[in-house]
Amino acid sequence: MNRSNKPLDEFIRHILIGIEKIERHTKGLDLQGFIANDLIQDAVIRNLEVVGEASKNILKHYSEFSTSRPEIQLSAAYQMRNAVSHGYFAVDLKIVWSTVERSIPELKAQLLQASQEQPQPPAPKEAEL
Repeated sequence: MNRSNKPLDEFIRHILIGIEKIERHTKGLDLQGFIANDLIQDAVIRNLEVVGEASKNILKHYSEFSTSRPEIQLSAAYQMRNAVSHGYFAVDLKIVWSTVERSIPELKAQLLQASQEQPQPPAPKEAEL
């Protein structure tokens, strides 16, 4: 049962916006460049938190979506959110970078595919406009 006031596509949009920001912040970087720039680290970690929080909301409020698409690692995104949110100064930047390089592109592709497959709400009838 959905108890969220936000539709599923809004949570997916939040994840995709967070991913786009991560991609923008890390474009042209390698691991050493990432480790050397604490502003980029902070920006990436903040957006991993957004991605993870939106993933948690999908898991919580739209379980039928997540169970019908087990390949989409929403639970892993939420676990990463918890690790970076509560890790404070103990965050392993090599793991964060690995997530940026491997998991984020895969999550993006899967969510874009799933959002295309989602049934769209019917357009309002002319009388309702």
